[in-house]
Amino acid sequence: MRIDAHQHYWVMHRDDYGWITPELTALYRDFLPEHLSPHLKAHQLHGSIVVQAAPTLEETEFLLALAEDNPSILGVVGWLDLHDPNHFSQFQRFTQRPKFVGFRTMIQDMHDISIIFEPSYIHALRTYAALDIPIDLLLRCDQLQQVVKLVNLTPDLRGVIDHLAKPKIAQGELEPWLRQMKRLAEHPNLYCKLSGMVTEAEHHRWQIEDFTVYIQSILEIFGPKRVMFGSDWPVCLLSANYDQVIEVLLQAIPASWGERERALLFGGNAQRFYKLKEETAR
Repeated sequence: MRIDAHQHYWVMHRDDYGWITPELTALYRDFLPEHLSPHLKAHQLHGSIVVQAAPTLEETEFLLALAEDNPSILGVVGWLDLHDPNHFSQFQRFTQRPKFVGFRTMIQDMHDISIIFEPSYIHALRTYAALDIPIDLLLRCDQLQQVVKLVNLTPDLRGVIDHLAKPKIAQGELEPWLRQMKRLAEHPNLYCKLSGMVTEAEHHRWQIEDFTVYIQSILEIFGPKRVMFGSDWPVCLLSANYDQVIEVLLQAIPASWGERERALLFGGNAQRFYKLKEETAR
């Protein structure tokens, strides 16, 4: 089962994507399953995990409704506000939908990251960890020190770090990103998505070699069983097309990785992490 473990859909008239402005001409239009379908077919991908792109419950409902009519959507990662006292009832409502596979917490957008250490936030994460719920973690590399501390407080968290925690690829900086990612990788329940890299490089002026050390570092420290390919389409269009995103990853995979390791990277790990049922993933 080959899976794109991270991509987005949106329609602009819904008006809850405040970050997509008219100046972002590559993104300022509707993106729906029929637009992704040719790319999935071209790369023999059976489907994708659709991840929320707006911090609203309404967008999660929109994605879940879209998933009901599109078999290529294997799972939906929604959104919850863990500071909302009603977050668990909202979560329970989403679990009634068969393709809801987890949610994402958007640490990246928090104005004051210290709120992740508030008792209510820690309690919420521990609750979902006890239930073994998959949680996507969206963060920047400058927030890694705090996230390391957060994960130490919630060691049973079933989490995946989106976009390699957005290292400074354009500047060619490895540290302290690499050191902190090694600390996160010590937690066996944490995975990492090889996604969102091209937009952290110099847009449309990058070289494939710019990504090699970041990709190979993640593959080494997380190992073949805790990494996932994600296109981050259509956000990737700010810097690269779908084919280029695939090629960047393929060129960096070590020669020692055989068919088994590649199969895990391109779908097997996502299927296990998000607990996709066999009938869903077919």
